[in-house]
Amino acid sequence: MPRVGDIITGKVFSVPPTASVAEAAETMVKGRVGSAVVVDGPWLLGIFTERDALRVAAAGVDPTATSVKDWMTKDPMTVDPDTDSADAAATMATEGVRHLPVVEGDSVVGVVSLRDVLSTRIRRPAR
Repeated sequence: MPRVGDIITGKVFSVPPTASVAEAAETMVKGRVGSAVVVDGPWLLGIFTERDALRVAAAGVDPTATSVKDWMTKDPMTVDPDTDSADAAATMATEGVRHLPVVEGDSVVGVVSLRDVLSTRIRRPAR
């Protein structure tokens, strides 16, 4: 089974805690990703996901007038690049999350999604 570091792209989509929910959603749409890490300088504060954006919409809150810091998951569970992808999948299943920030030392080096992990397990035959 590959390590998490083998399957992440290394491109991290991030927003500051003061970003509006609309700005975070725009970042995620532009990057074609389901989450953005919330950082203050080098420090990981949280993660904002599609589910969080749905919670904002369901609450009837103006996404241009509320900050991601009010809706993000604070202090998210993380993995390091050497984590086995099967272990990352088990963590996601146990914790009920679909995105895990990948941290090396003090730096966020990527985000692994459940889709990333599952796609490594599905082998399609060559045509």
